[in-house]
Amino acid sequence: MERIVFLDRGGISVPLRPPCFPHHWQEYPDTRPEQVVERLADATIAITDQVAITAEHLAELPNLRLIAVAATGVDHVDVDVCRHQGIAVTNVRNWSVSVPEHAFSLILALRRNLLAYHDVVQGGAWQRSEGYLVQVEPMPRSLSGAKLGIIGVGALGSAVAALGEAFGMEVLYAERKGAAEVRPDRTPFEEVLAQSDVLVLLCPLTEESRGMIGEAELKLMPRHAILVNCGRGGLLDEAALAKALEEGVIAGAGLDVLTQEPPRDGSPLLDLKQPNLIVTPHVAWISDRSLATLAEQVIGNVEGFVLGHPRNMVV
Repeated sequence: MERIVFLDRGGISVPLRPPCFPHHWQEYPDTRPEQVVERLADATIAITDQVAITAEHLAELPNLRLIAVAATGVDHVDVDVCRHQGIAVTNVRNWSVSVPEHAFSLILALRRNLLAYHDVVQGGAWQRSEGYLVQVEPMPRSLSGAKLGIIGVGALGSAVAALGEAFGMEVLYAERKGAAEVRPDRTPFEEVLAQSDVLVLLCPLTEESRGMIGEAELKLMPRHAILVNCGRGGLLDEAALAKALEEGVIAGAGLDVLTQEPPRDGSPLLDLKQPNLIVTPHVAWISDRSLATLAEQVIGNVEGFVLGHPRNMVV
């Protein structure tokens, strides 16, 4: 009988149907690093949303056959060790309709300067105004006719592109940074930075993509440009971005992710109190519909592995 342990069930706030094969199920709201080995000691299948499963953990888990990641990114699982030990790894794909919506929420809030206008009303400036409006600098910018650069051309990137086109934006798909050749449907990485009025990061965190946006890359962007990161926090240098926002190198940024989550040790970005920066606590993926799709995929991935028709395999 398969023994399934969900290490951090608390992050998936929708019902999960039971797998269609004999099994023993154990779940925990969350799991600390030092509890991983104890809780997976007898497990044949581990499910993890964001709890890391490292090489040190895997060395003490000889019964483990499958790690089903309840997310798209698998950077918190030591995939190389899993491959070496014959442990399968699956993830969920094309499941979140809310990430593109959240990205555009950030884009619209920044381009329309909504935080500043909200403060105008909350602070009473509109009520005291002699005219019928209060205009705040910088002037809001339309999306129609603007260029939307996308780094990370997967399902989410394509969905963001579709929304951008609906607003009348021109979409540029970035080629990989440092690529020797540029594919026909892509634009060189540096050109995308230089041309984009809005730049959206949606790629996974890998050794290749880690720190891809730093001081030099930010200086390539137009001064009126905004940057939105709904991918992974490690894609950009937070100190460099904070400096760029303070000095007006770019006009604004919207982030749903930070390098350290939760940011218990702080972040240069969290110290900024200005309307051209919006930070949300890694919630772009959350919606009722998205979570229901994710939950079904997780169980389907587990069933597929056990019943001999694996799907969404990473390893």
